[in-house]
Amino acid sequence: MTDACSPPLIEFVDVSFAYGDGDRRILDRVSFTVPRGQVVALMGASGGGKTTVLRLIGGQRTASHGKVLFDGHDVGHMGRDALHAARRRMGMLFQFGALFTDLSVFDNVAFPLREHTALGEELIRDIVLMKLNAVGLRGARDLMPAEVSGGMARRVALARAIALDPDLVMYDEPFAGLDPISLGTAAQLIRRLNDALGITSIIVSHDLEETFRIADRVIILANGRIAAQGTPDEVRHSTDPLVQQFVQAQADGPVHFHYPGPTVAEDFGPRGARR
Repeated sequence: MTDACSPPLIEFVDVSFAYGDGDRRILDRVSFTVPRGQVVALMGASGGGKTTVLRLIGGQRTASHGKVLFDGHDVGHMGRDALHAARRRMGMLFQFGALFTDLSVFDNVAFPLREHTALGEELIRDIVLMKLNAVGLRGARDLMPAEVSGGMARRVALARAIALDPDLVMYDEPFAGLDPISLGTAAQLIRRLNDALGITSIIVSHDLEETFRIADRVIILANGRIAAQGTPDEVRHSTDPLVQQFVQAQADGPVHFHYPGPTVAEDFGPRGARR
């Protein structure tokens, strides 16, 4: 349960970011908070900056303007040791699981424990089996990734993400490619683990119905800015045309279909006008 008096675990303060030469900003003066103990969903059209937000939190990228705070500390100004320590408090579930294909289910979950702790193998075994049991796959410990279904692979990846008992777990499209049963199972598992372990979760997802069902808070990103944020019900009933375009899956609206570029006249006009 969230303590209303405690500071947020994640805070974006006036953050801007652009890839390459900076001509097109992915994020433009974005500010939001992620309260401790909540499931917060980052949603919006493709290319809106959702995965970039995760990279900024993890320190893979640095904001060009503003601050990205993790537990009150600016990730962009952390030294190497401080950043490694912060990352040990973060778990990550990559799109499609990203399991090591040459390692068994057991060894995939054991990997972060072997890499980042000095625990003995007997204790690692107990921890791995507990994590696999939490996702319903203790019996699959000896299988290889090629021998499990897509939904099972996603659950193995989740067990690996929580192996170090992180404060924060980030999910990049955890429902992509799953059948309806596996999708519902994965969603409820995220919610239950978040509450049972007292962690904080950030979900990047395009699956509106299932994500709205488990999220405490939803943030809609579009065109580099926050279009809406609030409870799922507040966002669903927003009168903002951009938000309604996303919620109603409308093809036409404020979210641009075409990537910025020359006009049609410039590309297809007289030869002399072409570049």
